[in-house]
Formats: sequence, structure tokens, C-alpha cells
Amino acid sequence: MHVAKKGLRVLGIAESFSGREHSTVCGLVMRKDRIIDGAVFGRITVGGMDATGAVLRMVGHLGRADINCIMISGCVIAWFNIVDPLVILEQTGLPVIAVTYEASEGLEEEIAAHFPGDEERIEAYVRLGARTEIALHTGHRIYIRGWGIEDSQAARLCNDFTATGKIPEPLRVARLMARAMMQCDPA
Repeated sequence: MHVAKKGLRVLGIAESFSGREHSTVCGLVMRKDRIIDGAVFGRITVGGMDATGAVLRMVGHLGRADINCIMISGCVIAWFNIVDPLVILEQTGLPVIAVTYEASEGLEEEIAAHFPGDEERIEAYVRLGARTEIALHTGHRIYIRGWGIEDSQAARLCNDFTATGKIPEPLRVARLMARAMMQCDPA
């Protein structure tokens, strides 16, 4: 992938979770010039293990061959619903960047406390591996994991897509859209 390409498109995936049974997920296609170029919505089960399938369905519903990379706002969403970026890479052929915003010692103990005996969930979390801390041109620091992309390329894309603050625009706007869609849903 040529990260310097002007027409590069990222599919940003973010959710809005508010303690309901389901969480709303938005996939937002954004060009490198920060023009929004498409959107798709999905639902995942709070505390479930269906986030990976939901992301794959969203990519399929878009049906686009011009997306160059998938950027996800965290791999552990909707109360420990774990996204498997390797499966997404393998099934779509698209590199995946997971972005988080705070340093942490990890979530293994919390997962074990909330889901005792759920070895599948703990193993899925452990498979995610370590995060890499990067500095953004805005002065903020974020943490990334990449699949099918080198850390240096992932860092460049995060910088290129971050206008202000620490959240890359495809993720920031996807989260806003997910929140708006969730607020429209009385369920």
C-alpha cells in the first residue's frame, strides 16, 4: 500500500456503547483529503463475541474495491466484545490498524473477572499482542496495533488522518455517526 497516495481511502470503524443490549457501529469511508466518501452501520452484542463478524458484514455491505485500509477504534469494544483484526485482514485482504488513546497494563484481569472461565475471550485478547506508542503531529500520543501494515506506515496514516487532537478523523466521525444513530433508536 502506498500511504502517500492522495486518493487513499480508509474505512474507519467506531461504536457507540451506552449500556444497552446492543451497540451501534459505524463504518465511515474517508479519503485522504478528509472527504467523507461513504458509510455503513452495524450492530454488535454488548458483552458478546460478534464484533469481527459485524465488521466483515459492514465491509461486505459497502461492496467497495477502493478502500485501502481499515482503521478500528479499539479491538475491545461493547463491554469486552473483541475484534479479531487478523481474521479481518485474511478475509478482506485489507490492512487493519487498531487505535487506542490511553496507556494501560492490559485488560486480561478485567476480562477474567467479568467473564470467568471464558478462555476463548481471554485467548482472543492475548492474540491481539502489544501496542506501539506513537506521537502525532498534534502533540498527542496514541497506541496502535497493525496487521498487514508496518508500524511506520500505520503511524503515518494516523498522522495524515488526524486534523486536531488525538483521534483520526475517520474514527472521530464514525463515532459521532454511531452515537447519532444510537440516539435515534429507542431500543
